[in-house]
Amino acid sequence: MGQRDVVQGTLEMLILKTLALESMHGYGVATRIEQVSQGVFRVNPGSLLPALARTERAGYVKSEWRASENNRRAKYYALTARGRLGRNCNLEPPSLCDCPHHGSMKNSPEDLR
Repeated sequence: MGQRDVVQGTLEMLILKTLALESMHGYGVATRIEQVSQGVFRVNPGSLLPALARTERAGYVKSEWRASENNRRAKYYALTARGRLGRNCNLEPPSLCDCPHHGSMKNSPEDLR
């Protein structure tokens, strides 16, 4: 399987699993995913930021601006109650799952904007 042969929704699932541990900024999410996958998944900002926006619009994560470890302003993401429920569905990636928690993660015209 090539680098781009990943099932749609996998990144959203990885984001939810990563944020289950603690809230973190986007760079922290990308770094954690790369560490946990032992370098198999390298998430670039062009993929990560839209995926974070989709999960936030769907109500799975919330965000807030605050100071990072090096005292720079960063947007931190945390799971919502809905996100904690959604991350427990291991049957499918969120964008493909038909369970009640993932129904709004399916691609809609709003998601494509």
